[in-house]
Amino acid sequence: MLKTFRIVSFVEGVSLIALFFIAMPAKYGYDIDLVAIAGPVHGVLWLAFLPMLEIVSRQQEWPKSFWNYAFISSVLPFGCFFLEKKLRNNAPAS
Repeated sequence: MLKTFRIVSFVEGVSLIALFFIAMPAKYGYDIDLVAIAGPVHGVLWLAFLPMLEIVSRQQEWPKSFWNYAFISSVLPFGCFFLEKKLRNNAPAS
């Protein structure tokens, strides 16, 4: 389940970056509405990320501080890369 969580986390983060830095400038700068596609895709991925975070954090017995770190990284652009690095090193913050 941890491997699946890492994949969903990474894809969710990349979708946030695509939404902020590709879809929104295309919509407001060039009048090409990519937000109508990227927004719901990102929303579904984020809604998949949240329950997976809860399930995996209980399975791995992560401290609450690491759960908070993972949650905050899901709402910050490029946060997925920092979370992936921590997950790859198997070193949850305490």
